[in-house]
Amino acid sequence: MLDAFAKVVAQADTRGEFLSNTQLDALAKMVAEGNKRLDIVNRINSNASSIVTNSARALFAEQPQLVQPGGNAYTSRRMAACLRDMEIVLRYVSYAMTAGDSSVLDDRCLNGLRETYQALGTPGTSVAVAIQKMKEASVSLANDSNGITTGDCSSLIAELSVYFDRAAVAVV
Repeated sequence: MLDAFAKVVAQADTRGEFLSNTQLDALAKMVAEGNKRLDIVNRINSNASSIVTNSARALFAEQPQLVQPGGNAYTSRRMAACLRDMEIVLRYVSYAMTAGDSSVLDDRCLNGLRETYQALGTPGTSVAVAIQKMKEASVSLANDSNGITTGDCSSLIAELSVYFDRAAVAVV
């Protein structure tokens, strides 16, 4: 796992070059946005349980066959596994947001996830819908300007959205 700083340094080192002004400017921007980034992560972490629960409720309201006999979330054991998986994805999205890099999400969460769901007979499209619902809830929380560092957060919201989209695509 690399954060944005380690990734830039590793790439420059591989090429045997100094960091460019563009790379330094991008890292300086990340530092300048640091408090806003941490505010977003804190919002997600503080509301993780409700993000997961409300997203699951919305998914099951749209796709009730999942919780009916024979459905992939039928029985409390399967439901618990579903909620656990949603929480894991949300946690790794928050790690990626903290690091400013998707490698931890890719390497430790998404790598092989589609194949696992296929082997279990879990509908990847339903998992993707659940991830999109978590994205909507997280973006809504991140866009709430109460108690958050002032300034434009549009690039951070876009970055957060990319991590969720990456996760949704990985399971289908």
